[in-house]
Amino acid sequence: MNADPRVMKYFPATLSRAESDALVDRLEAGFEANGFGFWAVEVVGVSDFVGFVGLSVPRFEAHFTPAVEIGWRIAAEHWNNGFATEGARAALRHAFETLLLDEVVALAVPANRASRRVMEKIGMIHNAEDDFDHPELPDGHPQRRHVLYRIACRQWTTGRH
Repeated sequence: MNADPRVMKYFPATLSRAESDALVDRLEAGFEANGFGFWAVEVVGVSDFVGFVGLSVPRFEAHFTPAVEIGWRIAAEHWNNGFATEGARAALRHAFETLLLDEVVALAVPANRASRRVMEKIGMIHNAEDDFDHPELPDGHPQRRHVLYRIACRQWTTGRH
């Protein structure tokens, strides 16, 4: 999945097997360090692995950090089945009802309309004043600019997205 150019279109590069394994190691370390992380998404009767969804702590500093970020990555052959949205709703429920977080953020490059639609479906709000240049990408990189979406616990509990 991480080597698929369709899946990685809005990331700086596809990942080699070694880089993908290192990502899994970082995701597992997130569970150890934070008590939460990304879950593998399995769809019974369809596939043992269609992608991942969950929560993480951004490893960079920006105007909105420290924060907890929600994210997802779904294999292309499983797009448009609602798996990202359903998993993201479960991750928000966990964030607000179990972890008792005050807020969760999400980020994406502006052109990533699919991820932005998921953010909107789960009740996240975009404010253009929050948009930022990703500090891990160099000046001039075509994916440096990112949009930021937010949802507060009070919005989640009143909206029940």
